[in-house]
Amino acid sequence: MYQYDEYDHTLVRERVAQFRGQVARRLKGELTEDEFRPIRLMNGLYLQLHAYMLRIAVPYGTLSSTQMRMLAHIARKYDKGYGHFTTRQNIQFNWPKLEDVPDILADLASVEMHAIQTSGNCIRNVTADQYAGVAADEIEDPRIYAEIIRQWSTLHPEFSFLPRKFKVAVTGSDHDRAAVRVHDIGLHIRRNTKGEVGFEVLVGGGLGRTPVIAETIRKFLPKRDLLSYLEAILRVYNQLGRRDKLLKARIKILVQSVGAERFAEMVEAEWEHLRDGALVLPAEEVERIRAFFAPPAYETLDVNQPAFEAARFEDRAFAEWCRTNLAPHKTPGYGIVNISLKGIGEAPGDATAEQMELVADLAERYSFDEVRVTHEQNLVLPHVKLTDVHAIWQALKPAGLATPNLGLVTDMITCPGLDFCNLANARSIPIAQRIGKCFENLDRQYNIGELKIKISGCINACGHHHVGHIGILGVDKKGEEFYQITLGGNAEEDSSIGQIVGPAFAYDEVVGAVETLVETYLLERRNGERFLDTYRRVGIAPFKERLYDAH
Repeated sequence: MYQYDEYDHTLVRERVAQFRGQVARRLKGELTEDEFRPIRLMNGLYLQLHAYMLRIAVPYGTLSSTQMRMLAHIARKYDKGYGHFTTRQNIQFNWPKLEDVPDILADLASVEMHAIQTSGNCIRNVTADQYAGVAADEIEDPRIYAEIIRQWSTLHPEFSFLPRKFKVAVTGSDHDRAAVRVHDIGLHIRRNTKGEVGFEVLVGGGLGRTPVIAETIRKFLPKRDLLSYLEAILRVYNQLGRRDKLLKARIKILVQSVGAERFAEMVEAEWEHLRDGALVLPAEEVERIRAFFAPPAYETLDVNQPAFEAARFEDRAFAEWCRTNLAPHKTPGYGIVNISLKGIGEAPGDATAEQMELVADLAERYSFDEVRVTHEQNLVLPHVKLTDVHAIWQALKPAGLATPNLGLVTDMITCPGLDFCNLANARSIPIAQRIGKCFENLDRQYNIGELKIKISGCINACGHHHVGHIGILGVDKKGEEFYQITLGGNAEEDSSIGQIVGPAFAYDEVVGAVETLVETYLLERRNGERFLDTYRRVGIAPFKERLYDAH
C-alpha cells in the first residue's frame, strides 16, 4: 500500500496544527458556528443530530493492521467503542467531543491517515474495487490510479470549492464492484483493440434527489492523459456548474442540461489546452506508484488444497460461510476472505473496537498486513492462503463476524438514518435489523439467492436505495415515518435506477412488504434466476399487484 513521503507527512501535520488552533478559537467563542462550519467540514467534521461526527478517509478502501488498530483506539478512547464503515470506503465516528478532534487527527497522522476532503465541495475520497490487485478478472490494479488521483486532487487550488461535492471511482475488472456508473466521474480500466490499457470515462452519475446513471464521454483514454482529461472535466464543471441552487449544483445536472454529447465536446475542447502540458502522466511516475502496490510474497501453492477441502467437507457451517464469504483469488492456493459487518440484529457497517483489533490481528497474521473496506460496508482480507481460511473463520465466530451472508438478503447497505443524522426523515438501522430477523434462517437466504436491499433515511440516498434490487427510502408524512419502495435498481456494470412501486408503507408495514416482494419473486422466478433477473423479465406489475393486495 502507499507510504507517505515527507510532503504527505508535512501536509497532514500542518493541517492538524491549523485545525487545533481553529477548534480552540471556536471553544473560546472567537468563532461563531457559521464561521466554524466551513472550517470543520474541510476537516471531515459534521454536526449531526445529537453530536459531532468525524469522517476519516480510507483511500480506495485499503488499510494496514496498524491503521485498523488506531481506528479501534479512537473508537475506544474518544467515541462509544465502535465505528461505522460507509459506502465511500471510509469510517465515521458518531460521538467525538469537539475538544478531542485535534487529538484524534494527530493520532491518525501518526499512522498516515487523515480526514482531509471527506466533506465539503471538493473531490472526496477516491474509491475502488475492494478486490483490487487480487481479482482473477482484473485488467490492471485500479488502486494505482486512485492513488495518483488522490495526490493530484488533494487541496487542488482550483477544485477545493466546487459547485458541489465530487466523487470519483475506479474499477479494473469487467465486473464492476466499485459502482462507477453512479459517480460524478467513473473510470473503468479497459484494453483497446491494439491491446493497450486505458480508461473508459463516464461522467454525470449520482444518486440523491435526482438519480442518474453516468454517460460514457470517452470510450478509451490513454493512461498518459488521465490527469489532464480529469482536469478538463473539472474545469468545465467548475465554470458551468450551478452555484445558485443547491439541488442543481451536481455535475449530473449539468450533463443532463446540455446533453452528454455536448458536454463531451466542451471537455475535449478544454482538453486541447491541457493534453500535452504539465499534466501528462509520465510512465515512470505510474511505475513508481505501482511499486507501492506490488503483490506480496505469495508462496507457490497447488490450486488444490486437500486440508481446506476436508475442513469444508467435515464442517457444514464452515462450508456455508465459504460459499458466500470466500471469493476466488488470482493466485493459486489463495482466497479472498470477506468479513460481514451485517450480523443479524446488528447495525449494518458498525464494528466495535474489539472487532477492529481482531481483524487487524488476522490481517497481520494471515493477509500480509492488509485489510480492505468495501463500498457495501463490509471488510476484506485480500491475501489468505486457503489452508488458513478455517482458522480465520474460527477466530471470527466468537466475535460475531462470521455471518455467512455476502450478497444475500441480510447483507444490506444502510445509512445511519434518523438515529444519528439531522437530514434524515426516518430511521434506517431498525428497519435493517427487523428485516435481518425476518430472514434470519440461512436455508431461506440461500433459497432466495442474491438479493441486495439498500436503505436510506432520506432523499440524499447515503444508503444507495436507488440502486438496490429492493430499495427502501424513508419519507416524512405529517411527522410520521413512512417508507417508499423501489425495485430493479443495480449498481454494477448493467446499472439501473429502481422504479417506485407505489404508495409508501408505514414503519410497522415495511418488513411485511419486503417479505411479500420476496415471496412474489419466488413464485415468478425460473431456473434459479436472481431476483433482479426475474424483475427485469416480468416487470413491476406482479410485484405491485401482490404488494398492495397484501396490504
